[in-house]
Amino acid sequence: MNLKQQITEDMKAAMRAGDTRRRDAIRLLQAAIKQREVDERIVLDDAAVVAVIEKMLKQRSDSITQYEAAHRQDLADAEKYEVDVLRGYMPEALSDAEVEGAVTDAILATGAKGQQDMGRVMAVLKPRLSGRADMGKVSALVRTKLLS
Repeated sequence: MNLKQQITEDMKAAMRAGDTRRRDAIRLLQAAIKQREVDERIVLDDAAVVAVIEKMLKQRSDSITQYEAAHRQDLADAEKYEVDVLRGYMPEALSDAEVEGAVTDAILATGAKGQQDMGRVMAVLKPRLSGRADMGKVSALVRTKLLS
């Protein structure tokens, strides 16, 4: 069963159980997936669905920060619940050691020597780590390793 089918089945289960919060969170995800499919006139595969989920997670984390700064804990809690639901569809995260190993392998594979080669290293890492590691942290790790 692919990821889109799993999301649809989870929506049905939430509706049957009367879990309106979960249902609403999954509906937001389905709407974002459908919007991207319509905009680009494609059918999304699992990797593209994960990219949509990553984008939604980033939006939610930004919103949580804003809501907490404005002392709106009720809205922050709603966003945190949506983050929990969305994280359930993400692939298993890699450990720090696995990420560091992948970065080292990519640097060796590309023959990167300095900061100017960061783009090549990230181009190798993005398909391998996307959805399984925080790409901001990966980028910082690559920068650190290339400078040393």
